[in-house]
Amino acid sequence: MDAKKIHAGMMKLLILSTKLPYPPKDGGAIATLNLAEGLAGAGMEVDMLSVNTRKHYFPVQDIPGHLRKLIRFHAVDLDTSPRLLRALLNLLFSRQPYISERFKSKAFADRLKQLLINGEYDIVQMEGPYLAYLLPLIRNHSAAKVSLRAHNIEHEIWERRTANSMNIFSRLYFRNLAGRIRKLEETLADESDMIVAISERDRKRFAEISPATETITIPTGMDLSKYPLTDAKPGTSICFIGALDWAPNTEGLRWFLRKVMPLLLQDNPSAELHIAGRNAPAALVRELTEAPNIHFAGEVEDAHSFMRSFRLMVVPLLTGSGIRIKILEGMASGMCIVTSTIGAEGIPAESGRHLLIADRPEDFARNIQQTLANKPLQERLGSEARKLLMEKFDTFTIATELVNFYNRSE
Repeated sequence: MDAKKIHAGMMKLLILSTKLPYPPKDGGAIATLNLAEGLAGAGMEVDMLSVNTRKHYFPVQDIPGHLRKLIRFHAVDLDTSPRLLRALLNLLFSRQPYISERFKSKAFADRLKQLLINGEYDIVQMEGPYLAYLLPLIRNHSAAKVSLRAHNIEHEIWERRTANSMNIFSRLYFRNLAGRIRKLEETLADESDMIVAISERDRKRFAEISPATETITIPTGMDLSKYPLTDAKPGTSICFIGALDWAPNTEGLRWFLRKVMPLLLQDNPSAELHIAGRNAPAALVRELTEAPNIHFAGEVEDAHSFMRSFRLMVVPLLTGSGIRIKILEGMASGMCIVTSTIGAEGIPAESGRHLLIADRPEDFARNIQQTLANKPLQERLGSEARKLLMEKFDTFTIATELVNFYNRSE
């Protein structure tokens, strides 16, 4: 392909996503929308076709005009709510993961076919593996190359949940699901033309899974102009924010409440944890309201304002994969982050320089106490964290790198 094509704004990209990434209130939506904006800013013509789920429904016409000028949004309504009977039938009579079967839609496939016939796309970028059933349709109706943009290595999340589950039935189900997702990811990796991993660790894993497929590491881009610097604050309040309908978040939060918070309160009885997150399970809400020194805000209108009200954020993750977007947002705002090894995966940060990492409850509590009591440490960690974001996660820089990769692959 002529290198001038990209600068002429003629290279055409179609992004397929399992949910409309607006409003960008969770990590997946932020990762999808930020890169789409960056690619449009770097010279690509960008269309996006999304499943508009009942759970995350948003009218396309209400997306802000400046975004609709950059990206042509298309959406198909679909109720992807789990159904017990369908899940059971899937378990007994299918080899596909139930998660991916929930996204199958004739209406979505028909809309995609229409776009492919009329669009003459150079690249079709699939956000994750759960729309893999559409790959034959793409091959039949387009000469575009297919890119798998992997936000995570999905089967690893479920393997880790299997290892951490105390319930034998949950372990058996999670192990079965992890195996199905692994096969889905392996097949899609082999059949895609390229893989865009969100972290270097994930890229290496995909290179092992599918050595013949081109791979590149493109992290989530951050526009630091959207993240005012957070000043060091006195007091003993800390915060947690994350979608509470995502199992790794609730699992990690419960671990923190039961294992870390009691240790923290022993040394610092005035310490308070402020929690924000949508769709919290009823059992978790009860636990939060009964626990001492816990303030639960539910879903907040402005996540950035909530985060900026505190200097210290905890991200206690026991399972997961990819990159934690909330950590990147906190670092962009100059916040101090205390997280786990899994929480910090995929981020080239050093514990003690950019954030603090601990996996044992006593070490996690000690890191929090140390940071609360030391304002110079707060300022140093926050400053170094923001510098790292400027160097490694600038949206335009990484989007340009991906555009060049797509150009070379044509």
